[in-house]
Amino acid sequence: MSTIDSPERGAAHLPGAPPRILVIQAPYYRNVVEGMRQGAMTVFQDLQAEVETVDVAGGYELPAALRMAMKARRRWDGYLLLGCVVKGETDHYTFICEAICKGVMDISVESGAPIGFGLLTVDSLAQAEARSRPDRMNKGVEAAHALVAQIALARGWGLA
Repeated sequence: MSTIDSPERGAAHLPGAPPRILVIQAPYYRNVVEGMRQGAMTVFQDLQAEVETVDVAGGYELPAALRMAMKARRRWDGYLLLGCVVKGETDHYTFICEAICKGVMDISVESGAPIGFGLLTVDSLAQAEARSRPDRMNKGVEAAHALVAQIALARGWGLA
């Protein structure tokens, strides 16, 4: 988890070859998710990373797509998941958010793969938009920095 005053908000650093990164995004709120993706890309460009992006139908599909990507013949050094769930008037929000988070955490713990988790879970579209602008609050940037730190950790321990 990152914090508001963490040093990772500057340029990203990663030893070794430029990483190969797969971005899996659920673009239901296209402008929000695109803003987060663009923020993440600024981090990845600093590393000269090779980045592929795929879209899935919705946030609920993020864990399954992540699992499929990990089983694919193509290999990536890390995975960045991006999406947004806005709370409505029913319990649907709670069930969806819990399922996504549990699914991603289960895969993360089981696989040990570097994963950046950029899922906005907000009360309003205005909150989502504030967290996807190209400024200090961009959660795509934070998720990308977290992913880079996980890749560095895996490389440091000889796992990648």
